[in-house]
Amino acid sequence: MDRLDTMRLFVRVLERRSFTAAAADLGLPRSTATEAIRRLEEHLGARLLERTTRQVNATQDGEAYYRRCLSILAEIEDAEAAFHNAEPFGLLRIDASTLLTRTFLLPRLPEFLARFPRVDLQIGQSDRLVDLVREGVDCVIRVGEPPDSGMIMRRLAMIREMTCASPAYLSRHSTPASPDALDGHQAVGFVSSRSGEVLPFEFTVGGKTREVRLPGRVAANNSDTAADLARLGLGLIQAIASRRIWRREHWSRCWPSIRPRRHRCRRSIRRTGSSRRACASFSTGRHASSPRRTCKSNSSV
Repeated sequence: MDRLDTMRLFVRVLERRSFTAAAADLGLPRSTATEAIRRLEEHLGARLLERTTRQVNATQDGEAYYRRCLSILAEIEDAEAAFHNAEPFGLLRIDASTLLTRTFLLPRLPEFLARFPRVDLQIGQSDRLVDLVREGVDCVIRVGEPPDSGMIMRRLAMIREMTCASPAYLSRHSTPASPDALDGHQAVGFVSSRSGEVLPFEFTVGGKTREVRLPGRVAANNSDTAADLARLGLGLIQAIASRRIWRREHWSRCWPSIRPRRHRCRRSIRRTGSSRRACASFSTGRHASSPRRTCKSNSSV
């Protein structure tokens, strides 16, 4: 096994968190994979992997070497593709919230699969922060300002949100005419995966961002669950500013004359090469670039 094959094996072991699974993916005996990684660690003079009975994790040196391997392998893949006009292939792992998946990705899924017949897609759905390296995710789509990161990022769109509630809730509490009329109202809280705290409501009034904290008896760290709680009449919610969705789901909108808060929708990519080219095609285009394509802002924080 040459150096490049060993790099590919090391990357696959970390992505699969298993010597057995990585060896099976590459058509190797497990003993061959184990011995190759042992020789690699011996050659580098560093321990790259922590092995347990359940899974394999990278050490600090292992994570640094993993990133270098990704960059090297991607450069080789790009160089070969330039000469062979190779089409993207392999498994592409994407993570987005349910609302982002429904709004950005699913409408274009048939077109994507037809365009890239050699790419298999795995879609994860979450509102939490994702460690792309540790979890083996290729592309994450989130809303808001990203934390400091060495990942490749691209803005996909500016999106809007609205403040709304179920008709049953508003029949009991009345419809507030403006953000100044929220006394006595309750909110369905959204819990930030970054801070663990319930996020305030945000409004754009007079060109400035204004935060309002409302009391509430229920909160969730998942945007779909928060929406379901609001449908039960448990409070106000800030959600996707899409007429098609809020009419279909029987929301009542508050103060439509107040300009909704706008947020950036961003894509983070873990690696370059074939998977990135396919991911870029999937997460951009007429759906991502249109300002009418909106999503729930709190799902990314």
